[in-house]
Amino acid sequence: MFCNQCEQVAKGGNCSTIGTCGKKPDVAALQDLLIYALKGLSLVAMEARKVNVVDKEVDEFSVSALFSTLTNVDFDPERFVKLIKECVERREDLRSSLKKAGGNADFEDAPATFTPVDTIDGLIKQGEELINYPEEVNEDIKSLKLTTLYGLKGIAAYAYHARILGFEDKAIYEYTHEALSSMLSTHMSLEDWIALTLKCGEINLKAMEILDAAHTETYGHPVPTEVPLGVKKGKALLVSGHDLYDLEQILKQTADKGITVYTHGEMLPTHGYPKLKKYPHFYGHYGTAWQNQAKEFAEFPGSIVMTTNCIQKPHDSYRDNIFTCGLVGWPGITHIQDQNYEPAIKRALELPGFREDKPGKTIMTGFARNAVMGVADKVIDGVKSGAIKHFFLVAGCDGAKPGRNYYTEFVEKVPQDSVVLTLACGKFRFFDKDLGNIGGIPRLLDIGQCNDAYSAVQIAVALSKAFGVGVNDLPLSMVLSWYEQKAVAILLSLLHLGIKDIRLGPTLPSFLTPNVLNFLVEKYDIKPITTPDEDIAAILNKEVIEA
Repeated sequence: MFCNQCEQVAKGGNCSTIGTCGKKPDVAALQDLLIYALKGLSLVAMEARKVNVVDKEVDEFSVSALFSTLTNVDFDPERFVKLIKECVERREDLRSSLKKAGGNADFEDAPATFTPVDTIDGLIKQGEELINYPEEVNEDIKSLKLTTLYGLKGIAAYAYHARILGFEDKAIYEYTHEALSSMLSTHMSLEDWIALTLKCGEINLKAMEILDAAHTETYGHPVPTEVPLGVKKGKALLVSGHDLYDLEQILKQTADKGITVYTHGEMLPTHGYPKLKKYPHFYGHYGTAWQNQAKEFAEFPGSIVMTTNCIQKPHDSYRDNIFTCGLVGWPGITHIQDQNYEPAIKRALELPGFREDKPGKTIMTGFARNAVMGVADKVIDGVKSGAIKHFFLVAGCDGAKPGRNYYTEFVEKVPQDSVVLTLACGKFRFFDKDLGNIGGIPRLLDIGQCNDAYSAVQIAVALSKAFGVGVNDLPLSMVLSWYEQKAVAILLSLLHLGIKDIRLGPTLPSFLTPNVLNFLVEKYDIKPITTPDEDIAAILNKEVIEA
């Protein structure tokens, strides 16, 4: 196998025997084969669009299939067998429609004519042969292709969540097929690939925008909310992952059943949404980030539902208590079908639950763009009076690899006249710290999930307008951590917006060649993190806007 799509790659810059995430070579080969098949489907879809043939089901399938290959989503080989075969069936159906419409339905590229074998072992062998597939000999172009592919997987995640709630944008589907089919081109220059890679950031911004609309129009704008970290006596069900729709269905189906619903990981910010807050049995947050689930799930005395990405190999101690839904899959784990959570509810009622109340500290969430801009006058006054000297966006993915304590130490060391904005699971390095407030404004503002990155962008844009300067001239610094492909997509969106001087860690992506990295450094001043003391000193030595 060959996989270098996440931050926790093995020594040498890729996982070649087994994934650090737990992905086995058979699943890796099947995922490679699915991507290969999607490139062929995309070639046909691009030709079909030329004659106004657009298959909505093909569009939606392409995004879902891409999302299923994102890190920590689906580890079940049988499900990839079905996806590969469905991909080819949809390709051939679309080819027939293309031919009937008078378009060119003859293709020479292998992915557009590829036929899957019948057996899973045969499919795995076909996928393994793709590791050395000679798509590109130019290492810099190959680097940009991988960056685009991984960014696409991030876009697919955001677009999938939005579509579940009825929000779509055809530009996302068009770019998905454009980018995937372009990976088969032998005529694109390095400059062409730089443009297509940056376009990935532009399209991801659209995806995050429609996801923001999907969440806020369906569940209301998040409001600042105090969330308990303690537990209540009684039956319990834990929801992890990212998906708000799944959580809503669980809350509906557990109503009046004597079950308390808790969040885990990136579900924490869901406590700020008015429509979800109305459920009295939706209580608090349990645990921290995804990489700690083995210990935290083993200690949770109820059932657990994994929505979207973040699943790790379930330990035997809680194997019977964990359920997957949507695109998430693990061999042998019960999968929820059609949002019918009865199996998880039944298991929650069978398990003992918490035997007594255990009060704990509380933390705040719900500081999305609407909430922050609702106190914009105080924020602006704070900057003009000198009470607020700087804003730090310390955000991104958490992970188990050493070096991530940097972000804890960084937040602890930022000056008292600074405000820390945060989002995504990276915040679990410091989410429960009491940083106090400045003029009634908390110094630690949780904007939400990684899915809420659009809120952070809008806050930055609104502040730049309020002060009449560009975003790069604000007293705002971005210190980001990355782990998987949604973070890649967000980074590309920030570059598309022209945002400079981003610090990234704990390591730089292994799929970036020295030339591509130099391009990012020269054009965007992107840089790796060093130490908290050095980085804070370097940031605060820069000029900021006048009060």
